This record gives sequence, C-alpha cells and structure tokens, in this order.
Amino acid sequence: MTGTEGPGAATNIKRRPKAWEYMKDFAFALPALAMLLIFIYYPLVNSFYLSFTNWNMTRPNKEFIGLDNYEKLLTGDTFYKVLGITFTYTVFDVLLTLGIGLMLALLFNVTSRFFNFMRSVIFMPHYISMVIVSMVFLWIFNSQYGLMNELLKFLGLEPVDWLTNPKTALWVLIVVSVWKGVGFAMIIFIAGLRGIPLEYYEASSIDGASKWTQFRKITLPLLSPITLFLVVTNFISSMQVFQSVDVMTNGGPLESTKAMVYWIYEMAFAEFRTGRASALIIMFFIMIVLLTVLQMYVSRKKSITKGRFISKCLHP
Repeated sequence: MTGTEGPGAATNIKRRPKAWEYMKDFAFALPALAMLLIFIYYPLVNSFYLSFTNWNMTRPNKEFIGLDNYEKLLTGDTFYKVLGITFTYTVFDVLLTLGIGLMLALLFNVTSRFFNFMRSVIFMPHYISMVIVSMVFLWIFNSQYGLMNELLKFLGLEPVDWLTNPKTALWVLIVVSVWKGVGFAMIIFIAGLRGIPLEYYEASSIDGASKWTQFRKITLPLLSPITLFLVVTNFISSMQVFQSVDVMTNGGPLESTKAMVYWIYEMAFAEFRTGRASALIIMFFIMIVLLTVLQMYVSRKKSITKGRFISKCLHP
C-alpha cells in the first residue's frame, strides 16, 4: 500500500463527481438555454445582420447597404421625436409609480385584516393583462360617454377629448401604466420597510430626530437597494411600452404617443421596412443597456455613501 492509499482515499474517490453527473446537471439547464438561444439570442443576432440590409418581408433578396439604415434614422427628425416621447413617458411613469408606491407602502405597512385586504386590492391590477386594462381605460376616457367626462360634467366642468388631444393622450397612457404598476411597487417597498431594524428608529428618536428626519436619513437610504431594483425594472418596462399605445391611440393623435417599440412594429409590419426596423431595434437595445448600467452605477454609488453616513451617525 502506497502513502496515498488508505480508507480516506477511497472515500475521496467516491465523493468526486463523475463526468456523467456533470452532464446530468447540464441537461437540466438545456431546455432553458435552448429557449434563450431560439427566442432571444438568435433573433438579436439576426436583427443585427438585417440592420445592414435593405430587406422587407415581401422580397426574398437581402441587399447589403452597410450603415445606410443607421444614417437615415439618425439624420431624420422622426427618430428624435419618438425618442423624446418615449423618454417623457418613461420618466413620468417611473417617478409616479415609485413615488405613489412608496407613499402607499408607508400608509399600508400595518398588519391587520383591513390593511391586508387593501394591499390585495391595490396589488390586483398587476395581474391583469395590459390589453384588458387598456380596453377598460379606453372606455373610461372616451370623449363622448366616458366615465371621466361624466364626472367632469357632474362637477360642472367642460368635457375633455382625452385620447384625441395631443396634449392629453400621452398623460392618459401614463395614468394607465401607473394604475397597473403601483401595487407591485407598494408590495416591494413594504418588504423593504419590514427589513429595516427598528433599533435605528429607536436610536434616532432618543437623539430627538423627527419623523421626517428619520424618513430622509434612515428609511430612504436603507431602501436604496429596493429602489434601485424598482427603478431598473420599471425603466426597462416603460421604455418598451407597446400594448397600451396599440390599443388606445395607435400612436396618435398627430403621432403624439408614438413610442419607440410601436414605431418599430409599425415600420416592420405595416411599412415592411424590416432592415431599417432591425437597425432601430439594435440602437434601442444598446441605448437601454447603457442607460441601465448608468442607473445601477449611480444608484450604487449613492447607496454606499448614504450607508456610510448612517453607520457613522448610529455608531459614532
């Protein structure tokens, strides 16, 4: 028997995973990898290739034209107009959803049957399809017999052409998105609030801190990871708004609600300019990735600074 042999050596050999065990573990991930490859990575790579061609779905030939699609998009006025509409929608949707969600979280962060029921009611729209929500609000904001105008008439005010007025149509879409998403933000914020140790508030109360000071110096900084998650997810979702635009406005009136994804859909499946739509997809994808990375970098830097400030205040 050599120096490396013995009872322990046999045990170590048995515990070593074999090649087929590695293959078995990898096999469980194969369906998910196949779905990602077929429905995400391949379409993205194919769109990148098509963005350099002058192709539409009515012709079999794909004529290579280089960067011509990108040049025409960047030198046209429509791209910047649509980008401005998309950013306006995204900024107000994210701010209102997170702001109202945080206020509701502070209000309903109480354990009781009534508050449990109210949280369920507010969270319920999150499970409703955006198509159904859009159809309901299409009736509510109807200029002739909508519920909102009936309420205005009851209050003695003039009715408003909500969806046919360029000044109000985009705001209606923002209201629809906020109504649907505010419940999810509230639940996530409540989870974050319940993870903050009560000792922080007790220590600050002894030092004479007011409720507002506690909210600014303790609650908001310690909710930074939750806020970062909600900002990133809501930002990506809002930038890709499509269903509410398609159902309620079709990009109108006067293209005042033509968001980026709807423009891509219109360019590819209505105008059949598939190559240029693919170039727009690639540009939009890169833009979302860069803005998301920038948001995460800035938010994490601020959260680290605030965390050090809290630690210094509570543990001098």
